[in-house]
Amino acid sequence: MDFSSIKILHLDSNHSYLWDTLESLGFSNTADYTSSKAEIMVRMPEYHGIVIRSRFPIDQAFIDSATQLQFIARVGAGLESIDCDYAQAKNITLISAPEGNRNAVGEHALGMLLNLFNNLTQANEQVREGKWHREGNRGYELEGKTIGLIGYGNMGKSFAKKLQGFDVKVLCYDLEKNVGDAHAEQVSLQDLQQQADVLSLHVPLTPLTHQLVNKEFIAKFAKPFWLINTARGKNVVTADLVEALQSGKILGAALDVLEFEKSSFETLFQDNATEIPAAFQALLAMPNVLLSPHIAGWTHESHLKLAQVIVAKIKQKYSDKKTDVEIPAKVTGIGGIFFKSTNSKELIEWYRTNLGLVTDDYGSTFWWKDNDGNKCATQWSPFSDQTNYFSPSDKPFMQNFRVQNLALLVQELEAKGIKQVGESQTFEYGTFAWIMDPEGNKIELWEPIDQVFLT
Repeated sequence: MDFSSIKILHLDSNHSYLWDTLESLGFSNTADYTSSKAEIMVRMPEYHGIVIRSRFPIDQAFIDSATQLQFIARVGAGLESIDCDYAQAKNITLISAPEGNRNAVGEHALGMLLNLFNNLTQANEQVREGKWHREGNRGYELEGKTIGLIGYGNMGKSFAKKLQGFDVKVLCYDLEKNVGDAHAEQVSLQDLQQQADVLSLHVPLTPLTHQLVNKEFIAKFAKPFWLINTARGKNVVTADLVEALQSGKILGAALDVLEFEKSSFETLFQDNATEIPAAFQALLAMPNVLLSPHIAGWTHESHLKLAQVIVAKIKQKYSDKKTDVEIPAKVTGIGGIFFKSTNSKELIEWYRTNLGLVTDDYGSTFWWKDNDGNKCATQWSPFSDQTNYFSPSDKPFMQNFRVQNLALLVQELEAKGIKQVGESQTFEYGTFAWIMDPEGNKIELWEPIDQVFLT
């Protein structure tokens, strides 16, 4: 499809992949990071899509000014800054990218929990001051605890997956039915409140979740518990949290988001705030409170992943073939190959580190489905050169890997000192580049023209 007639206005800066890839696909990009909302509204009738993070709210007046608007893409997980009902009533597609930063949020939540349990921030500060307080920093172990998650979408599932291996029980509560999986048992809110030692929030900001964690909510927990919030600041009533921390009903809190954040998430206090709220001052004085500035989903990796998801969803909107959108993998398929290696363990690690293969002791397995939906797999395996499992062919061979974004992968490899063999070449069926692995095996990297080869 010819995308050149689709004009997109970018209202916030993002990873260059987003702009560059949309441009390469043929979309018409324009950037405006400085004009006022009123000035932009005057220009909106010429645009078919906007890309925004959290610069300003997209309200009814703004939507009415955009007479040709077909989509709103927010480079992030939540859509609370957009009048979603009104936009959808106008047949405007809403695009967000929770797939892009779910891993970052899951890792951050786990990091905050371990930090909180082991007093790491306090201990670090004390040692730097020459204090050596071991008993005062005696921590808790996760093993045997029950972790309760409210909200079990992208972020909740990511955190639950990260908790595997800690010998904990994970419960989840969600308004959607049948979202529990191998990583978390779905229960009622009452059951979660009866069992949880830790509560972690993974919900959007809606009328139902606004000030969800308040005095009455906290009182319904059967045990004192720890609170983790990487969702939205206004999900928690800070004054009630402080009271629960002071009484011991909440044992500690790790907060990546705060009730007092501006809606842009770029600065702490709301525009009309004249002084630091008393509840926030109290939090700052508590050693069992861990704070970070809304960075749970704000990693170097998620910066690119968010852009990749937004591009994929914009492209999907204008594509005849509708598919589930996932973050593009470095390598998405292989025909299958077995060969002998001088040091198979080190070689497997090289492929994992540099080409992104998901590996185990035997190599890498690629899962796919046939035309009937049956689950299938192909295997890539280097064997020890002492193996008796097979005898290799005398014929020379070259491996071929299908990849997403060949130019970006080659750039990453060059930065690691892995040079191309010759120059990249483009043919009617795709673009190719060649590299060598540490044992001298030639690898062909192929970015197909036809996207069907990448799904």
